[in-house]
Amino acid sequence: MKLKLHWQIFIAMGAGILFALLFKEQVPWVSPLGAIFMRLLRMIVLPLVMTSIISGVAGIGDSRSLGRLGGKTFAYYIMTSMLAILVGLTLTNTIRPGAGIPRPQGVPFSPADLDTSLPDILMRIIPINPFSSAAGGDVLSLIFFSIAFGFAITRLPKGPAETLKNFFKAAFEAMMALTGAIIKLAPIGVFGLLATAVSNMGFDLFQAVGKYMMVITLGLSIHFLIVLPTVFFILTRRNPLDHYRAMAAAMAFAFSSSSSAATLPLTMKSVEKNVGVSNKITSFVLPMGATVNMDGTALYEIAGVLFIAQALGIDLNFTQQLIIVVTALLASIGAAAVPSAGLVMIFIVLEAVNITSDAAYALVGVMLGVDRPLDMFRTVVNITSDSIGAAVIAHSEGEELTYRREDI
Repeated sequence: MKLKLHWQIFIAMGAGILFALLFKEQVPWVSPLGAIFMRLLRMIVLPLVMTSIISGVAGIGDSRSLGRLGGKTFAYYIMTSMLAILVGLTLTNTIRPGAGIPRPQGVPFSPADLDTSLPDILMRIIPINPFSSAAGGDVLSLIFFSIAFGFAITRLPKGPAETLKNFFKAAFEAMMALTGAIIKLAPIGVFGLLATAVSNMGFDLFQAVGKYMMVITLGLSIHFLIVLPTVFFILTRRNPLDHYRAMAAAMAFAFSSSSSAATLPLTMKSVEKNVGVSNKITSFVLPMGATVNMDGTALYEIAGVLFIAQALGIDLNFTQQLIIVVTALLASIGAAAVPSAGLVMIFIVLEAVNITSDAAYALVGVMLGVDRPLDMFRTVVNITSDSIGAAVIAHSEGEELTYRREDI
């Protein structure tokens, strides 16, 4: 029987550690495996972001649908994502999981590279030439253009609009398939990355990774058990436990699949049958949420980037952390609803503050080695936030929430 991917990754992680301990002199021969895998991940960032956002925004319908309902949806998604980011920011600055990790030897990196200012990044959001931005790897401006282009599609006559919607939907599905194929290579990449990391850094690194995992898990737990229920209660005056019981089947499937997209049909069915939300709301809010609302991913990205900065001995000031907050929000919007997509998007946040050294990428590889259980939890948080959003918006539109427990 074929092992699940997460077990393959755990085995590859152990094999990489053993290889570095037993055959340290041969580590340079396997290091390219990790480097190639990282290049593959970075290769898919731009087309994945562009097709994901355009297909999601264009799929809303005509431009009038982006009125009251669209405003409520995006306001809710931005609010919960920002709350998740603030949880991650607070915990990582307080606990500092990356502090004290030995810096990799022989890998050049200078904190002087961190010269990006907030005005610069705000100006970069609006591209002068989107093709030039894409060619130069400026993902932030590509996100802005993709949102604007997706909105423009909704204003076209039916014929051209359907043609473009179908094209970008097919392109997005192709990118999802390519992302899945690359993620399947993770065990090979993890083996090379972990062997290199152990050879350069030693076991102190892995003690800190355990602390990093604790911070991510704690942050996701706070958002899942405290923040989201509080938001739900304040906006609906209903018992959050009713909602969590109604969404139990979807949560379980999200945990096992690690994919908001794969869980979407079950999420929609649970929200409609068990929560009592109309199809008008679910068909608008939930598909958009699976594309742009990634609370768990947003928390993971900001905590992960701060962990890397701490591990490299970089003291990020307030402006630089604010840049990471803005970028993590935009990157979480662009993260596709597929397993480990958040790992791909973390490159965007790293590049926003010019943390692009080999040492940083080695740490991303270490994070990948423990990412599967975190990704499973992130997906549960993501779809829970989506479903709460649908319930909140339905309540604000005057719909009655008729909670019931039912096997789906």
